Amino acid sequence: MTQSPTPDAGGYTTVSTRTAYENPWTRLREDIIIRPNGRQGLYGVVERGDFVVILPLWDGPDGPRVTLIRQYRYPIRQRMWELPMGMWENRPDATPEDVARGELREETGLVAEHMRDAGLMYQGAGYTTQKGRAFLATGLRQGPHQREDTEEDITCHTVTLAEMQAMIVDGRITCMVTIAAFGLIRAHGWI
Repeated sequence: MTQSPTPDAGGYTTVSTRTAYENPWTRLREDIIIRPNGRQGLYGVVERGDFVVILPLWDGPDGPRVTLIRQYRYPIRQRMWELPMGMWENRPDATPEDVARGELREETGLVAEHMRDAGLMYQGAGYTTQKGRAFLATGLRQGPHQREDTEEDITCHTVTLAEMQAMIVDGRITCMVTIAAFGLIRAHGWI
């Protein structure tokens, strides 16, 4: 079935689409397209639900502190330093703030009195529809974590804000979502 281009389609026309793979978290779609130059092509699109990323900020005796997590990421076969983040594939009706509060508690055990929405970001618009929101969590208190089975290897580490920035600069933090959230929150002047 041929579809006509829509006014905001950038000159692309979708000729056909099919689901190549699907699981509860991810769907891989293959579209046959006509590019603006008239040539036909194949475009693979990864469809995933919306995510949140949270920067938990503490007041410390030596200045602001941030709680980071460290976990093993199977696709790249290494442990990564990250901010807490996640998505609720089973609760598509949940607000981003509810998801942020839930993910923070789940991964770190932290409960935030205040949650500030820093804005929207796309994870990789060249290949995926996934987007997320960055949050700054303050007024923190520690409780028990509620990790899922797939998160059992997560460890929490609280560092100064200056140390987190140094970790970004020297390449210890390479998670683009973590780096983008840090930059977005800093651009607001909140850190």
